[in-house]
Amino acid sequence: MSHSTGSHSTGESPRQAQLRTPLGRVRGSGSAKSGVHHWWGQRVTSIALLPLTIWFIASLATSAGMPHHVAQAWIGHPLNAVLLLALIGLTFHHIAAGLQVVIEDYVKPEGRKMAAVLAVKFACTLLALAAALAVLRIAV
Repeated sequence: MSHSTGSHSTGESPRQAQLRTPLGRVRGSGSAKSGVHHWWGQRVTSIALLPLTIWFIASLATSAGMPHHVAQAWIGHPLNAVLLLALIGLTFHHIAAGLQVVIEDYVKPEGRKMAAVLAVKFACTLLALAAALAVLRIAV
């Protein structure tokens, strides 16, 4: 019983490869290797976004109904401006990475998949830049 397992690239003999389980033969190969980067990126941005989102929601809740000039002064405060810029950047990065994973999993024609990923990255970058510019125009 002969199986072509591609074991020569791992340094094992064909007999050793036959003794391995199917999972053992495919582990470490295929597209799953590149998914680890996205997985970790999503976890890191999620952790960073948690305190930023709590801060932002608490700030909105405590400043409901504030006049326009007071809101501008709040955004113009250096700490608030930096935290808002971090929230904007991380949020749009997290959205783009998450949507990329969904697109890669469910969009089948390779050309359509690439176009969708590029469109999402372009839209997220454009929206993040617009939001950051709004904060910077007030803060600077």
